[in-house]
Amino acid sequence: MEDNQKTLNKLRDEMTAVNGDIINHLNHFFSISNKIGIIKDKMGLPHFDPVRESEMLNDILMKTRGPMPAEDMQRVFMEIFKVSVKEMGAGTRQKLKVSRHQGKGSKVINVGGVVIGNGIPVLIGGPCAVEYPEQVMKTATYLKNMGIRLLRGGAFKPRTSPYNFQGLGEEGLKILKEVATSLDMRVVTEVMSSEDIPLIEKYADILQVGTRNMFNYSLLKQIGKSRKPVLLKRGFMATIEEFILAAEYIYNGGNEEIILCERGIRTFETQTRNTLDISAIPILKKETSLPVIVDISHSLGRKDIVLPIAHAALAAGADGLVFESHFNPAAAWSDAQQQLDMKETEELIRYLEKYFKF
Repeated sequence: MEDNQKTLNKLRDEMTAVNGDIINHLNHFFSISNKIGIIKDKMGLPHFDPVRESEMLNDILMKTRGPMPAEDMQRVFMEIFKVSVKEMGAGTRQKLKVSRHQGKGSKVINVGGVVIGNGIPVLIGGPCAVEYPEQVMKTATYLKNMGIRLLRGGAFKPRTSPYNFQGLGEEGLKILKEVATSLDMRVVTEVMSSEDIPLIEKYADILQVGTRNMFNYSLLKQIGKSRKPVLLKRGFMATIEEFILAAEYIYNGGNEEIILCERGIRTFETQTRNTLDISAIPILKKETSLPVIVDISHSLGRKDIVLPIAHAALAAGADGLVFESHFNPAAAWSDAQQQLDMKETEELIRYLEKYFKF
């Protein structure tokens, strides 16, 4: 028994020594892979190369002589490769201009006296689409009386069906601007194409890039040349990393006034229009220095759970909320089911005021 214990202790000592060797070799491996990542960044190549990984796994299979089964050895190395690619990406993110470098403070954006990102949440409300002057004026007046100073509304509407209402175009922009000016509010509206930027800049205080255009890199580059703040919505099929890189396109153009908007992503769940990624809020705040707001209308597509979701978003660290509201949603020309009426809007604001300072 005593001999067995001595042998066991000796084997454990050998294993500890081997662990040290593995750690040293892994650190050497990651040192090399990080250098490869830097070179790939300079060459504009993706970090993950499936062909190269397949070659390395085949080489490992040929060299494995046991006792560890070759398939298990491959799985171990596949995990090592996966982590190494992840580390390459982490290194790249730290070099991004939008990243939260050590000592870099949070970005604060002032939109005509409305401050976003200073620790006090902001609310952005308004109709899904601009329909006619009275609709915008009635809705905006009520919102202003509730303390909201950022007015959203679509003049150009990206719709899934070409037969749905597409927006009033410049006429809608004029209505938005006239109403906002009369009420001392600021306009947030969507830009759908690069050609429309000069036109929309005449009327809008914040240019919105919608979820369908997050991957429209030519538009992002042009938006980057604008001096207007940009509200960038996460693509409904985009990862957080892709979202951050989309913001980098705008930043590289010279526009540092970027507001990130989490608006839900597409999953297999059908109870809501999209699945709101609450975890994205603290991750984006950790990874970037940009303010983050949450769209509680497009993420949900329903009104009965707006209050707890809005509460959760702000509790997770969001710098504000954007929601759709209409003085008469039943008669709305688009997204009637998710637009709050005036009573529901007041209920939302009064509820949030119990927990947050606006």
